[in-house]
Amino acid sequence: MWYSLSSDGKRLRPILCLAGCSLSGGDPEVAIPTACALEMLHVASLIHDDLPAMDDDDYRRGKPANHKVFGEGIALLAGDALLAYALEFILLNTHQVPAERLLRVMHTLINRVGISGLVGGQAVDIECEGRDDIDLETVEFIHTRKTGSLIDAAMVTGATLAGAGDDTIARLSRYARKVGVAFQIVDDVLDVIGTRQELGKTPNKDEKSRKATYPRLFGVEGSMQRARELVDSAKKEIAPFGHQAVPLLAMAEFVCTRTS
Repeated sequence: MWYSLSSDGKRLRPILCLAGCSLSGGDPEVAIPTACALEMLHVASLIHDDLPAMDDDDYRRGKPANHKVFGEGIALLAGDALLAYALEFILLNTHQVPAERLLRVMHTLINRVGISGLVGGQAVDIECEGRDDIDLETVEFIHTRKTGSLIDAAMVTGATLAGAGDDTIARLSRYARKVGVAFQIVDDVLDVIGTRQELGKTPNKDEKSRKATYPRLFGVEGSMQRARELVDSAKKEIAPFGHQAVPLLAMAEFVCTRTS
């Protein structure tokens, strides 16, 4: 578990959780356990994603994938354990938060990880591999759930812990989902144009496996144009927050301009 958790990574989801809490008027320290749990959930998905039965990658975050070091069985169990421990970690370490808010946080995470979110997106991704009848609706379904769900969960749980109203949570959720899809589009583009040294994982995997991706439908240039449109739209969602939204504006721009 620690082998994968301690690897270099962007920590995008924890950062967004803390930012969502702060933007909503809360104390970011209250959101730290949830922020940590989000990274555990994300890492669990990466461990499983790298397995031969899934995306079959030998590298992750610049070093051998978990199953290449510990074997497939232990890697599977490590991912399972992180999924459970993430929720336990929140319950054991979150203090001075009303029980109702904590229940909403737990429900959000469970929902975004399960069949309505990450798992559902991954299932459709696997089923669509190698098929010729892939359309935009299918690709958006996969990206919105497989990647966008946890990014959405990060913003929503942070705002929930701060006691934000429904309108604020809805606006932050829309921002997060657009940023999440843009993030995955750029990820797919980098898989085409990047190197293993830059990406920390094996490039050109999507093309070889004939995955359902934006570059497969629109090419690199068209995909980056769509990512930019999503980022610009996400920025408009948080414009009403004024100067408080500056960190989230910067995060959205990073998503569209990153090179790894």
